[in-house]
Amino acid sequence: MNFATETENLIKNAQLKLKKAFEEVDEIATYNQMKVLEAFQQNNIGQRHFSQTNGYGYDDIGRDTLCKLFAQVFGGESAIVSPLIVSGTHALTLALYGVLRPNDEMIAITGSPYDTLKEVIVGEGNGSLKDFGINYKQIELKDGNIDIEKTAEAISDKTKLIFIGRSRGYEWRNALTVEDISKAVGKIKELKSDICVMVDNCYGEFIQKIEPIQVGADIIVGSLIKNPGGGIAPTGGYICGKKTYVDAIAGRFTSPSIGLEVGSYAYGYKDFYQGLFMAPHTVAQAIKGSMLFGQVYGDLGFETMPKAGERCGDIIRSIKFDTQDQLINFCRAIQEASPIDSNVVPFPWDMPGYEHQVIMAAGTFVAGASIELSADSPIKEPYIAYMQGGLTYEHIKIACMYCLEKLKNQG
Repeated sequence: MNFATETENLIKNAQLKLKKAFEEVDEIATYNQMKVLEAFQQNNIGQRHFSQTNGYGYDDIGRDTLCKLFAQVFGGESAIVSPLIVSGTHALTLALYGVLRPNDEMIAITGSPYDTLKEVIVGEGNGSLKDFGINYKQIELKDGNIDIEKTAEAISDKTKLIFIGRSRGYEWRNALTVEDISKAVGKIKELKSDICVMVDNCYGEFIQKIEPIQVGADIIVGSLIKNPGGGIAPTGGYICGKKTYVDAIAGRFTSPSIGLEVGSYAYGYKDFYQGLFMAPHTVAQAIKGSMLFGQVYGDLGFETMPKAGERCGDIIRSIKFDTQDQLINFCRAIQEASPIDSNVVPFPWDMPGYEHQVIMAAGTFVAGASIELSADSPIKEPYIAYMQGGLTYEHIKIACMYCLEKLKNQG
């Protein structure tokens, strides 16, 4: 790994510019670490909570206490945390089907939901929400922000659920901050207090000192192989918020007759507890790495989102390239700099649930874990790479040097 002096100097100069921003990230991480630590202590977490279970899982103390722990950390009344939830999309789908009923209306107020949710909401003949008579409206963002005025106009007597996507999917915009969400929730609740506000919290956990539930959201949803799993959880997802809604969703997750009373896990729960404990630190590492990429590529004249030096709303860094080859080679450099499958060469492919071919680089210990360093993109103009994660800042810094060397070799 002999990097050119020019490459090393780009990194050093960027780090000097980011010194104050890095200190702010560390301060947030310390606050969140204390919050998580106190939740562990107050729930008397011990070795007994890590035990394996099988069969129906009645009285599974590890499962039940893990749910209580997540609820306390994120400010909810109740939570579902389970390795049986296979992805963030699965968790979001469970939440939507748990809350909504025929003739209800759902409004997405952050534009189009992530690609894999579109078939869930408006698919034809596949058991979608539309098939069950649930109406759907969509409000586009206005200059990257929630259009509160149009949201207010769209709400009707039938409106049951407002959907907010905190991150950006494959969109060229900043992620929403908790303050952005707070403004929208306040206005929505003024107009119709019984609306359920649901936030797709993926990529946003532990970015700030507070979470969306603490500013009025009713339900937050996420994946355990993103931020809250700390790079240790091997699978799973969570749903957290008001008990009324969580109970309804639990009836969809298992069945209305048994809810959260069942569900065993034969491998034990230690990795989920340890992952949550590590999450504030791991997220801070990812944020610093994102800032480094943003500063370096910004200094080289590339457009990045957020812009160099701007506050991060999630762990994702978007970088706009001039050509398809630059985009593909960037993703290949991320793969080459990975600890796992560094010899693998990513190619664009027809990935299920996506409209365009997608290239994905993810040399991760947990397959597809985007709290670990990864990068992906649909192959379409504009050519934007979406880089996220990183378990250690040092690894992300080395990966950045890999990417710079490959870019330089392209001329």
